[in-house]
Amino acid sequence: MTEKLKIKLSIADRVYPLTIDPSQEEGLRKAAKNIEQLAKKFEQNYAVRDKQDVLAMCALQFASKIEQRGIDKSEDTKEVAERLKALGDLVNSKLSIK
Repeated sequence: MTEKLKIKLSIADRVYPLTIDPSQEEGLRKAAKNIEQLAKKFEQNYAVRDKQDVLAMCALQFASKIEQRGIDKSEDTKEVAERLKALGDLVNSKLSIK
């Protein structure tokens, strides 16, 4: 069984102690850093009332990126399927001539 790792992450001027698998550490630290950078960007560019507003905008930004990737992937998959079908039809038409 893997030993758990205790880390502390700072997000929006709060410290969050976490107990995680060591394999998660890099991803969590990068995520916290990205949240911090985006929060600072929102604070500098928009009139925000409090940290909750900033964090809500961060959550919306990250969630919309995930959703858009899913939409893009779905569209790409559909396009690939259509091309493969067209290629299959072409191969079948050439094979049936002989």
